[in-house]
Order: sequence, then C-alpha cells, then structure tokens
Amino acid sequence: MRLAIVREKRAGETRVAATPESIKKFKGLGLDVTVQAGAGEAARFADADYQAAGAAILPDAAGVLADADIVLKVRGPEADEIALMKKGAVLAALLAPHSEQDTIAALGGAGVTAFAMELLPRISRAQAMDVLSSQANLAGYKAVIDAAAQFGRAMPMMMTAAGTIAPARVLVMGVGVAGLQAIATARRLGAIVSATDVRPATKEQVESLGGTFVAVMDEEFQNAQTAGGYAKPMSEEYQKKQAALIAETIRKQDIVITTALIPGRKAPILVSEEMIKSMKSGSVIVDLAAGAGGNTPLSEADRTIEAFGVTIMGPTNLPGALATDASSLYARNLFNFVSLIVDKKTGALAIDWNDEIIKGAVVAGAPAAGG
Repeated sequence: MRLAIVREKRAGETRVAATPESIKKFKGLGLDVTVQAGAGEAARFADADYQAAGAAILPDAAGVLADADIVLKVRGPEADEIALMKKGAVLAALLAPHSEQDTIAALGGAGVTAFAMELLPRISRAQAMDVLSSQANLAGYKAVIDAAAQFGRAMPMMMTAAGTIAPARVLVMGVGVAGLQAIATARRLGAIVSATDVRPATKEQVESLGGTFVAVMDEEFQNAQTAGGYAKPMSEEYQKKQAALIAETIRKQDIVITTALIPGRKAPILVSEEMIKSMKSGSVIVDLAAGAGGNTPLSEADRTIEAFGVTIMGPTNLPGALATDASSLYARNLFNFVSLIVDKKTGALAIDWNDEIIKGAVVAGAPAAGG
C-alpha cells in the first residue's frame, strides 16, 4: 500500500506532513512511501534524508498522488491536487471543515475518504494524534517570543548600578494549550503574568504556572465549560461584567496575548478599541485569533499594525514560523492516526467505522454518507 507526501501549495505554509523519522515508522507498518521533491525543504528536511529513511522521491505531485492509497498533508488540497487523487484514497490533513466546505464537497465528489485532523475527539486515546494541541503549544511559545521582540523594553526585572528596571506585565486571554504555553514562556522570560478564561478548570492551571487568574467568579463562570473541554458562549450580562474587569486589568499591561476561538464561529472580541486606547504607549497585542476575525476589532490577519501607540500583531500560522519542530510534532500525530487505520500485520487499510476517533474526524467518504 502506498502513502504519499506532497509539497504544500498554500501561500506561506512551511510545514510538511512527514519527516524522515516518521517515514521510517511508516515503512515499519509495511507501507511504501513516496515524497514529492522539495516537500520538506521549507522545514529543513532534505530529499536525501527522506531517501535515506526509505522514501522514493518523485519530481511532481502528479506522480506522487497517482496511485496513492493514503495522502498526508498539512493543509487541505487544492482543486488540481484533488483531481490527481484516485477514488478510494484516504486523506488526512487540517481541512478547516467549518470554512472550507467547498474543498470537503470536492473530496467527497472525487470519492476520497477525508479526515479533518482538527475534529479528533478530545479523549485520552486521541491525545497522541491531537494536532491542535501540538501546534497550539508552539504557537503560544512563539507568540510571546514575537511580542518580546516587538516590545521596546526588557521582560524581566533587572537590578543594576544605574537603577532597577521593572518587569513587563503580560496578560494571556484564553487558557487553552496555546495560552498555557504563553504563560509558561512569559514567566520563564521573567514577566509578571496574569491570565483569564471562562472555563473554571483553568484557574488552577494558571496558578500552577505562577500566573494570577483574572475572572468574574459567579455561577455562570462555574458552569462555563462543555463536556469536550471547550468554552461555552457566555451571556451578554457576563461578558459586560468580565469586560469591565478586563478593562481595569488591561490598562496596566505591557503585552497581551489573545487566544480565544470557538470552533466554527467568528472569534469573540475580548479587547475593545477603548481598551486598546487605555493601554500604555509601546504596548503589544498578539492576536492568535486574527484568522477568524480577531479578538480585537483592529486586528488584521497576517499583518502588524500600530493603533493608539499599541502594536497589534495578527499572525495566522505561528507554528509555521517554527517549521522544523511543528512538522516533527505534526508528523508524529499523523503517524499515530495512520496506525489506527492500517492493519499492522498486513499493511492494508482497516478502518473501524465504529471507532469514535474515526467517526469524529471523517468529513467525506464515510459509509453513512454513501462513500
């Protein structure tokens, strides 16, 4: 059975879906692996290293995809790539099913069984396949590093013969995987860190990392988390109370990292224009939700702007700025997923459609959908 890795076509995408390390593991499953020439170049993985791991290198996507039984990608395929995939092939990638429904429909129409890796259920068995967590972890780290680079002052307290430099104050809004890593990174850099989230379970997590938790602690807050671990949309009344508390807190901050996203919805506004106006000149906001509309009304996707003396950064692919590590983690996630759908004895596809991981991730080609 043949597994294919192609070079990513989306603008600015530097990651790759397999590394020489994961190629060796796929070979151990009995799979033949083909890699498009230059697929790992932007992530610093050379064709020669893929060959040494047992992969065949082909010059173009047409040759790689022609007879592939399993196709692994970082981002969803373009129309010309879908046209090259054979009917019955399996695709696993970050497919953005809420916003790229045309791609999902095209995959279904081509007879491709497609799995959106971001839809994996949050259960213990799926943790090793959790691409959102592996990539968000790096995003949280890079957000703080980039903010520190933009910030015109030092992060830690410094006591010198000429006087003392006060530590920077960092507020992290949204304490998921990215937020927790942002807290930890900012603390390691010596900042005074506070954080806020609508999920009550995050209070202890923030405090365990040395941060101060900021939230309106009422009854709605105590019931603000879904069974799947996501934040529930909050009432307008709660949002007003929380906004008042944040408005008071944010005036004192030097750096704000916002990470709040609800799958399939526009990102909630956490930092209003009035709040931005209240911040000190030279402050920095890094909005990790800029690609979904932004957690501030001024954020612009993939742009850094200045408003009212505040620098607002809107990166949409921070893991891609750490392409080697991001690819390594993503490739391991994909290997663990492929291991679930391949018979380890025969090397053939063996998809258990009753498995909750499979049912949660499939977006095209499932038997129930007529695939």
